[in-house]
Amino acid sequence: MNHPPYGNGGVRFWHDPPMEIEPGKGVAVARISETRDAVESRLGLPMHPGKQSRAVYDIGRLLVISYTNDDLVELVELPHDAGRGDEAFFDGVQLTWRLLDDVVADLAAKGYRYEQDEPSSFLFEVGFVLFSVGSRTAQDLGLDAGEGASRSVCEGVSVGPYEYFVTEPTEEQIAAWEREIEAAEAAMDADESMRQLRGLME
Repeated sequence: MNHPPYGNGGVRFWHDPPMEIEPGKGVAVARISETRDAVESRLGLPMHPGKQSRAVYDIGRLLVISYTNDDLVELVELPHDAGRGDEAFFDGVQLTWRLLDDVVADLAAKGYRYEQDEPSSFLFEVGFVLFSVGSRTAQDLGLDAGEGASRSVCEGVSVGPYEYFVTEPTEEQIAAWEREIEAAEAAMDADESMRQLRGLME
């Protein structure tokens, strides 16, 4: 039986390349304007059944994709991987699972222009947003509480055309995003609990 290269419960090995974003375009396995069928031929089916407008895929790390009514990719989101080795990268910079202001500073030093969209959200003109939802702290990164007590952790990156981000979202879209972020966090927590359980059983 043939399987897609990634899929539900898919395994990414240590020699796989890191998840590199392509600003404004997505990632290698899911690009803006691709069809849902094309994406799922690579990734397999999402974690939740049905053709929802926002689908969460488990490819060894979580990948969240938003689709238009015509089933075309309009946004690709990469939540953090909790430091397990599959964080998002761009131009040699690790984006997720680092202090947010450090990531922004590294990208600015490379000449990437940005604007602070919200207190914990930074929109880069090339086509992506770095964000924190406040569910992780510097201590989760192994830093002392005093070292980064008030500093946000970059918990995810959203990739899409710049125009997508500057269009004012509806209240329904905002509510849907919040639900998906919560679902992604819950899935990651469940995955970590399963890893710990397996460790106890070995």
